[in-house]
Amino acid sequence: MKDPRTVILAPIITEKSMFLKEKYNQVTFWVDPSANKIEIKKAVEDLFKVKVLDVQTIRVKGKPKGGLRTRGRTSIRKKAIVKLAPGQTIEFFETL
Repeated sequence: MKDPRTVILAPIITEKSMFLKEKYNQVTFWVDPSANKIEIKKAVEDLFKVKVLDVQTIRVKGKPKGGLRTRGRTSIRKKAIVKLAPGQTIEFFETL
């Protein structure tokens, strides 16, 4: 299994992710694009000591970038929406 710190890259803090946290007890993270749902679930449970009920993943395509001379794309990323058990919270999201 991968190290949990390499699976979970960063939390996503947007209006939509805060709405999901308040209404459905779900938190959102950027994760390693090669990680699967089982690895994401174990990483969140190990890092934050919470019980995870469900994991949803979304692949985010890279956007085209560049000007007239150079063309390129931003990298492909993966987002995970993690549903926590009732009564479980992650302290990082509670302080926002």
